[in-house]
Amino acid sequence: MTVRRADDGGWYSSHGKRVLDACAGSVFLVVTLPIQAVLAVLVRRRLGRPVLFRQERPGLHGRHFTLAKFRSMTDARDDFDAPRSDAERLTPFGRRLRSTSLDELPEILSVVKGDMSLVGPRPLLTQYLPLYNSDQARRHDVRPGLTGWAQVNGRNALTWEEKFRLDTWYVDHVSFGLDMRILWRTLRAVVSRDGVSADGDETMPVFEGSPDD
Repeated sequence: MTVRRADDGGWYSSHGKRVLDACAGSVFLVVTLPIQAVLAVLVRRRLGRPVLFRQERPGLHGRHFTLAKFRSMTDARDDFDAPRSDAERLTPFGRRLRSTSLDELPEILSVVKGDMSLVGPRPLLTQYLPLYNSDQARRHDVRPGLTGWAQVNGRNALTWEEKFRLDTWYVDHVSFGLDMRILWRTLRAVVSRDGVSADGDETMPVFEGSPDD
């Protein structure tokens, strides 16, 4: 049996998904602006400048875009002027931001612009691009998302291999119904704060590559 790929057809995967992102993203952006304004003030007072953390991430087909989220870490450095570990730099305020996913709200603008989607594999670091095997690289066949199939099935509690298998499963099965299911489960996951941290890490350990199957 042949599994349908996201780029094999279907009005939703080729056109409807982008229409949903632009319309729903614009509404979501307007609705959350007051919350983002309050968070910006709190981040400025608790962590200082800059309020936003910006970083280049790979998007659709691996093209780079600038991801922005509210800052949750300090700039603390060790005696050799190297950044301290995530656990040392992540403040109690930053942990609360991450546990509620409120630090991700600025990414809604990327959805409206077309760099991201409401639903899709999360955008990871550009340094991981050459480390993906042929199957893992397919996660870039769709736009990265605010949330995704991996996020509602374990988030950072998953291993890298488990996360990539869920990402590529989504690429093969993307549909309006699946996106609605993921968005609904995301709301539940955010409320319960499940899977925010991996075991022994504040977020995820560094990805060092997987062997080709």
